[in-house]
Order: sequence, then C-alpha cells, then structure tokens
Amino acid sequence: MRQIVAMGGGGFSFGPDWASLDDYVLGLTGKGRPKVCFLPTASGDSDTYIVRFYEAFPPSRAVASHLALFKRSVTDLRAFLLDQDVIYVGGGNTAAMLAIWRVHGVDAALREAWQAGVVLCGVSAGSLCWFESGVTDSFGLDLAPLSDGLGLLVDSNCPHYDGEAQRRPAYHRFIQENSLPAGIAADEGVGLRFVDTELVDVVTCRPGRRAYRVERDSTEIREIPLKARLL
Repeated sequence: MRQIVAMGGGGFSFGPDWASLDDYVLGLTGKGRPKVCFLPTASGDSDTYIVRFYEAFPPSRAVASHLALFKRSVTDLRAFLLDQDVIYVGGGNTAAMLAIWRVHGVDAALREAWQAGVVLCGVSAGSLCWFESGVTDSFGLDLAPLSDGLGLLVDSNCPHYDGEAQRRPAYHRFIQENSLPAGIAADEGVGLRFVDTELVDVVTCRPGRRAYRVERDSTEIREIPLKARLL
C-alpha cells in the first residue's frame, strides 16, 4: 500500500504538544518500533533540527536515522531509503531541497520507496514536495508558485494555511490566475493521509483545525472545508 501523510504544520518540528501527528504516522506502519529516517535537506541538514528529530524519536519509540546530503555518509542512498518503514521530510526551502534531491537521485529513490510501501511524510516543505505544485517561500520574501514537485500526488498543496497571513490569499490568487491548479490546503496541525493518490483521512492534533479543497469555479475561487478528525 502506497501511503503519504502531508502535514500543513505540526509534528516534532513544532514541539512535543504536536507529537500526536507523528504517532499517527508511526501507527500506519503496524510495527512497534518502526524504522524512521529523517531527511533534513530543506534546512541545509541543520544540526539542531537533526538533534530535535532524535530527541523526538528515542529508541523506545522508533529505530531512528537520518540522511544528510551536504555531509554525505551513506553510499547507497536507494538501499538506505528502501530499508525504512517511514521517511520523514523536514521543513525549509522546498525548491533547494528538490534540486539537491535530483542531483543525488533521491527523487527516484523516494518514488521507489513509496511504491514499495514505505510511508512517506513531512511537514511544510515535507508536505509540498509530494505534490505536483504548490505555494512556497523558497524564492524570496514573497510567496510564489512552485511547479516542479515530485508529482506523486496530483494537483497543488498549500501548508500553513491558517498559520501565515499571506498563505490563504496567495493560494487563492495563484489558482485564480492559473499559476497553480486546484488543490488542498492544510491548517497548522493537520495531516492529510493519501493511499495511492486518494485522500482517505484528514487528522489534526488541534481542535478546530481543518483542510480545504480549493478550486476555481468559473471566475471565482471555491473553498470546500474538509473536516479533520481530532487525534
């Protein structure tokens, strides 16, 4: 079964109070101590971010590892990634992350891991990357469309929908002007679970948060709320 959990925000990146999203992802593996690999590429392999990951996934919870590409220590990236139960992508600069992945062949390895049943997940850049396109701050101070995601999931994505004031109007504008196709936006603390390419569950670690289907209807933007199940 091919699974992706795209988080609008939350998980260990946001702190212990947001950890139920990570518990949800681990539970999808059906294993007591799943192998979880962190990809911190979007943050430039931030040492602080990596330490926080290991603190959040101690041996009692998971078999944790990380894949650094700026100071690479893994020879066979494909084998390393295919040996995981969960691949967890952190936040940061999505465009730079995708470029680096493609140089190292990580993009192809992630697609193969997905097809082999490894659960893919991530927050922010780690949400947007699985889609064809979406809203990013990768190119400067202003939000902009990103159109070269991995494309495992169709349509577009907007994380941090309620967490950053400009996210919602920017996403509406980009869809209105056809810079982005229709897609799914997620509030902070919301996880979107896809099986194959179908959205099958919307969950949240925060009451009142939700996701939205956002599309263009003639000349207007239509926003369809998707109720999230509280974890």
